[in-house]
Amino acid sequence: MSMFDKLQQLKELKKMRDDAMAMQRTLDAETVEVEKRGVSVKITLAQRVVSVDVNGKSDDDVVEAMNEAIKESQKEAAKKMQQMGGFDSLKGMLGGN
Repeated sequence: MSMFDKLQQLKELKKMRDDAMAMQRTLDAETVEVEKRGVSVKITLAQRVVSVDVNGKSDDDVVEAMNEAIKESQKEAAKKMQQMGGFDSLKGMLGGN
């Protein structure tokens, strides 16, 4: 692999990272709110909990714990996907090259 190929690969990786970050910001800007039996949960499309209200009372500790749990589950899911062949095997299953 030539130096040019390596630089091109780095540029592509940076673009992919920048695109992923832009997508994350877009998903984090929109929210969904669900209310069930006096409990209201507001969460972004990026799965970040914004608020939890129980019978009209907010609980920031619950929000923080939920966000930490989501983050940890995403890390574990990423590890599991990598063990299972990652995105390359997914592309293969979907007919990509």
